[in-house]
Amino acid sequence: MKNHSIKEVDAIVLGAGFAGLYMLYQLRSKGLSTVVYEAGDGVGGVWYWNRYPGARCDVESIYYNYTFSKELYEEWNWTSRFPEQEEILSYLNYVADRFDLRKDIQFKTRVNAAHFDEERCKWLIHLNDGTQVFAKYFITGIGCLSAANVPNIKGLNQFKGKWYHTGHWPHEKIDFTGKRVGIIGTGSSGIQAIPVIAKEAKHLTVFQRTPQYTIPARNHTYDKEFIRSTKENFETLKHAMRNSISGTPHIQNDRSVMEDSESKRQQVFEDAWAEGGFAFAMSYNDLLTNEQSNEKASEFIRSKIREVVKDPKVAEKLSPKYMYGTKRQVLDTDYFETYNRENVLLVDVKESPIEEITEAGIKTTTNDQYDLDIIIFATGYDGMTGPLFKIDIQGKDGVALKDKWENGASVRTYLGITTAGFPNLFMITGPESPSVLVNMPTAIEQHVEWVANCIEYMREHNIDVIETNIQAEEEWSEHNREIANETLYVKGDSWYTGANIAGKPRSFLIYLGGFDYYTKRCNEIAQNNYEGYTMLKLKTIS
Repeated sequence: MKNHSIKEVDAIVLGAGFAGLYMLYQLRSKGLSTVVYEAGDGVGGVWYWNRYPGARCDVESIYYNYTFSKELYEEWNWTSRFPEQEEILSYLNYVADRFDLRKDIQFKTRVNAAHFDEERCKWLIHLNDGTQVFAKYFITGIGCLSAANVPNIKGLNQFKGKWYHTGHWPHEKIDFTGKRVGIIGTGSSGIQAIPVIAKEAKHLTVFQRTPQYTIPARNHTYDKEFIRSTKENFETLKHAMRNSISGTPHIQNDRSVMEDSESKRQQVFEDAWAEGGFAFAMSYNDLLTNEQSNEKASEFIRSKIREVVKDPKVAEKLSPKYMYGTKRQVLDTDYFETYNRENVLLVDVKESPIEEITEAGIKTTTNDQYDLDIIIFATGYDGMTGPLFKIDIQGKDGVALKDKWENGASVRTYLGITTAGFPNLFMITGPESPSVLVNMPTAIEQHVEWVANCIEYMREHNIDVIETNIQAEEEWSEHNREIANETLYVKGDSWYTGANIAGKPRSFLIYLGGFDYYTKRCNEIAQNNYEGYTMLKLKTIS
């Protein structure tokens, strides 16, 4: 018997960021009834939640947007090279209004569970308000970095001041004037926030576990002529982005660091440093495959830190010892310069670990007490699998995704989009896709279009169920591991490998074979009638 009390739609999409908005646009244009569930009260995804001071994208704005609509590209004007959070959020709100997407988005709604009903061959979605919804297709667009990580530090609940996490920042402005502020963490969000907060706070104490290699962003405003010429070259730009290694048109130098003389190498690095952005990462082709080459780049950045930071002891604490690029490559504005300010103190928590948070502030194991009015956790996220594991996702035979993937120890996917045992589940920029190591909007567009075309293929051929074959999944995961093991990424401890989460198994879940090759492989699979998938036609579903 059909249960008439439960609403049914063709597709349910999680998240109203870049992925969810475009997925809704595509499915709706193909005639599918679609609902997007979003925990926030507005669109934007990561850019809705990350409102911390200094929040800014590290991909240039002319590339960090949709390219599916030439009209949209021509209508929007970015103001600077690296867009700030507020501007990106305005852009995504513009997109939602431009294509009338809000009417199919349910805000302030969390999906607590998603269980595959084998009898009906549909997903039963359980919402936080107790509502249940059936959907033929279940699509996650919740991003790789949406599960905030607040470390379990003794005493946090007794702190008398205010505390915040950069990934869940209040909508209202926080006034740091006259305040003693402590910030824990020097990853990307910390590096962006620290210079801004230091200018306003009475005193800022930075608690650093691991120093970072960070490159000057060299941000600047765009002039009208640059914007005009960029829009005129839209088609060329779009083609270059979608057929590149990284999802941007930047071309990597095809030389090894070791092929150049010391003076030539120094000049290449200096030029890249002066250009800012990711020019440094593209300066040679073997920075992340050759340890000798990597050390040359690493030492160059350390030399820059010593040049900028006046106190040699502080400069030494700020100088990383690990291999450049094996943690997230970060861009900054006046980060190292900030440590020359009299109101900024650097605490190395490897030398002096945090013991507890007291009523008055933070105490370390060396019995140092830092009295604080505000504590900020810039401690990042449980990346890649964390957002998915926050939802009770169960596939065939009631197997939980957490259990299949053994809580991250043995993640297996096909293309990073699907996983065996979970029919009609699609993950946008999921584990083992290029995701965070390429330009995300470009990767999202490719994923969304592939998923939308797959669903259209199924409808045209009266196919009800698609599921990854175990062999195809194993081969893709092995291919993913083989490529990662040829690089230096696997030799570093970072959120890429899960090292930032206590007890999380180490694995590298980002595809490193290049966005261009990845796209080509996805297209081949589709052209071969979705090779690697089992498809079923069902005569009746009771």
